[in-house]
Amino acid sequence: MGVLFITALIITADQISKSLIKSTMTLYDVIPVIPGYFYLTYIINEGMAFGIDLPFGIGTLFFSGVSLIITCFLVWILWCERNNNLLMRVSLALILGGAIGNLIDRIMSCIPNSSYTGVVDFIDIRWGVHKWYIFNIADSAVTVGIILMLFYSFLFKPKVQPTHSIV
Repeated sequence: MGVLFITALIITADQISKSLIKSTMTLYDVIPVIPGYFYLTYIINEGMAFGIDLPFGIGTLFFSGVSLIITCFLVWILWCERNNNLLMRVSLALILGGAIGNLIDRIMSCIPNSSYTGVVDFIDIRWGVHKWYIFNIADSAVTVGIILMLFYSFLFKPKVQPTHSIV
């Protein structure tokens, strides 16, 4: 299970980067890194991907539960794939690291008197007037993991030939 090092690396980088953002910026601060293209913008996402949230304030608790279930499922899949293709295991390790990184923020935001109020997002990519959703390292790891998994599934996964019997 050497790929779990990748998971640990993603979780560590994600939590350190979020901690640095929280300690050096105030909410909604914007720092241009490459003006017109790349900014550090500190926001809190209380929902899930693309800011999707649920009404009545149940979003954080619901998404925490769903994230925990998905994380357990990913651990099980990674265990089942432990002796299979390295590319598939790396993709699962990236997805798992990203899921755990954001799960930590969600769980911490459920604790009373915690400084967490949701998932910290800060990577802000723009192209002139076009803007993408603000995300974090965990989100990036999940995206790269899914792309690698699709790459493996469509290009490398052995094709199973149907067996035909002549009757």
